[in-house]
Amino acid sequence: MMVGRPEEDLMTEVRERAEVADFPEATDGFRRELTAHCYRMTGSIHDAEDLVQETYLRAWRAYAAFEGRSSVRTWLYRIATNVCLTALEGKNRRPLPAGLGTPSSNAGDQLVESTEVSWLEPAPDPMVAGESSDPAAIVAQRESIRLAFVAALQHLPARQRAVLILRDVLRWKASEVAEALETSEAAVNSALQRAHAQLAKANVSQDEVEADLDPQQQEMLERYVKAFWDKDINAIVGMLTRDAVWEMPPFTGWYVGAENIGRLIDSQCPGGVHDMPMVATSANGQPAFGLYMRQPDGTFAPFHLQVLTLDAAGKVSHVAAFFDQALFETFGLPATLPADHSGPA
Repeated sequence: MMVGRPEEDLMTEVRERAEVADFPEATDGFRRELTAHCYRMTGSIHDAEDLVQETYLRAWRAYAAFEGRSSVRTWLYRIATNVCLTALEGKNRRPLPAGLGTPSSNAGDQLVESTEVSWLEPAPDPMVAGESSDPAAIVAQRESIRLAFVAALQHLPARQRAVLILRDVLRWKASEVAEALETSEAAVNSALQRAHAQLAKANVSQDEVEADLDPQQQEMLERYVKAFWDKDINAIVGMLTRDAVWEMPPFTGWYVGAENIGRLIDSQCPGGVHDMPMVATSANGQPAFGLYMRQPDGTFAPFHLQVLTLDAAGKVSHVAAFFDQALFETFGLPATLPADHSGPA
């Protein structure tokens, strides 16, 4: 004869099921910021998506036992951070070409492609941007996802990276970080000090981000798009800062100086006049463009995705041109443009 389950056990099961049913409502609002967090940790938007899924799976399994000693947001960040640290064990950092430690290149040097390097990836703003309407909050959030900052983070060991993000970006107390990483406050403070020293070497400035593009910057970007459509090298060079940097993973070379970059585009870019239309998007809180290349049948296929950094004077100080064409789908850009595409208005 089967003996019924004790009433206390049944009530516990009912309560736990009810709590788990509340899980989506309690946690779904944090998905975008957790994606940004995992992106900062890994330098890969694709890895970040997978790690957020793993975070939510672990959180769902543990939700019935969540005792509310911290906020749900803090609890999710703690899980996500440790998911990232586990995923990063034994993996190399994700650099941009300038981060490889090799000298800059000259236009005309042989292009060397490396598919063995896991390169840093750009992140579409809709996947990682905050939802605040406060201009100061927007600037702070963009500061924490901009390409230069995420690239600099990749120079740090994973635990230092986690400490810096939790302390400087999320503004956690040292005691909270120590609890999340199961270490001491002294170890947290030491790791943060070493991380700051490394970022100082990377020369990541704090004043590159604005809440919105001003009319002058927007007009310059329109001229930039037209200059590529016309393959007007002089115009392109004129919109670059004198010491601008051009990088284009998976090619290992990187180029310094407006004139040098102009020669690179003139001699190494296969497109001619009216061969290179651009479609605007945004990445890492920065202006970005999908550049297409004319094909033999007249249509335009994805060529590379440019992420631009603008200086205070409204010129382009850095271009990262990513040749991973799968990024076009990630950014929601067209898979092709028709032959009758007429370029910028």
